[in-house]
Amino acid sequence: MSQLSTLPDDVLLERLQRAAFGYFVEHMNPANGLVPDTSRANSPVSIAVVGFALSAYPVAVERGWMERAEAVRRSLLALRFFRDSDQSGSPTATGYKGFYYHFLDIHTGARVWRSELSMIDSALLLAGVLTAATYFGADNAAETELRELADLLYRRVDWCWSQDGGGTIRQGWKPDSGFLHYGWEGYSEAIVLYALALGSPTHPISADCYPAWTATYQWENLYDNDFLFAGPLFEHQFSHAWIDFRGIRDRFMREKRSDYFENSRCAVFVQRKYTALNPHEFVGYDENCWGLSACDGPSDERPDLQNEHRRLFGYAARGVPYGPDDGTLSPPAVLASLPFAPDLTLAAIRNILLRYPQVLTHDRLATSFNATLVDGDGQPWVSSGHYGLDQGIVLMMIENHRSEWIWQLMRGCAYLSDGLRQAGFGEGWLEPPIDGGAAT
Repeated sequence: MSQLSTLPDDVLLERLQRAAFGYFVEHMNPANGLVPDTSRANSPVSIAVVGFALSAYPVAVERGWMERAEAVRRSLLALRFFRDSDQSGSPTATGYKGFYYHFLDIHTGARVWRSELSMIDSALLLAGVLTAATYFGADNAAETELRELADLLYRRVDWCWSQDGGGTIRQGWKPDSGFLHYGWEGYSEAIVLYALALGSPTHPISADCYPAWTATYQWENLYDNDFLFAGPLFEHQFSHAWIDFRGIRDRFMREKRSDYFENSRCAVFVQRKYTALNPHEFVGYDENCWGLSACDGPSDERPDLQNEHRRLFGYAARGVPYGPDDGTLSPPAVLASLPFAPDLTLAAIRNILLRYPQVLTHDRLATSFNATLVDGDGQPWVSSGHYGLDQGIVLMMIENHRSEWIWQLMRGCAYLSDGLRQAGFGEGWLEPPIDGGAAT
């Protein structure tokens, strides 16, 4: 049994949040500030994980886990790297048009795995860049340089190019074949992408781009919940790491008399109902054991797993209720739901830690487990190592639950708030104060 499962809520969350932050301290390359996708040997850099690291350092300063000067030093390492990176778009470059390849070599910063120039992962990186710039506002040489670098990196992104002349932003681009043959369709984590693309003072997307995306949304009734459908939990979470959606609405949500925060709460209800019904009869599924999201998972090439004849998906975006689903659940995806449904989330994470203590190593959550699949000793399958995306979203969403501090900070990011207004968001914290001053 995990000892954490019996701790008071505030102590439990402090332990889990600080352990999540430790990922970035332990795994950052001290030469360039880059952070690997996973803790596994020879893992490449995920640019989105660097964005979470840049967002994590200010939290650590506020929590007393890191000195401000050290947080600035680490942030500058990464920002200088991206400023100086190869932007030629060649197969071995770091990026093109201000965007970056999804996965990079941690030493050289060159593209690896023939990965795509990723618009969403670049946006998550830039959200972290702007978090650092918004927080580190002191009038000294280091923090002034940090803000100037952040502004340069944001302003040089050619968001308009990423439309490829189409209605919505493309999902990616490759140097040998050009744009991927699909754009963003259906609700997802991409609101932060569109907000940053609309807020650009240099190369914004066209005004009709965001409505073209929301026109592809799928509104459904699932288990008596009317909500904007997205199957995996991470799609209901990532933009919320930086943006407080409570009470602010775009045209789509205004017409539905809802908002994206309430929609994410509904996603928790849908997840719990699905696992309680457990249509595929997986071991462990119930209303307090859920968490279908993008995560690692067992693959079909596992001879050590006993008596398993179902198809296994490896790393995949598992979703509710249409799948894919192979019995693999993500504890970090559960914990990242904390701001939306704290009581239900805490009940679930305590239950998971109690029943499957193997998911925790030094207070840090594994990306996933599968209790239906057991080894020769009867132990459930647990993903090895840790994923930076999991640790980043866990840290930020615990902070948003505990203090709302990141949300409050990012209200002061003019690029982000301007982009939200350009997308048609209004009301709530986006409205100017009564005295007519700028919203902060």
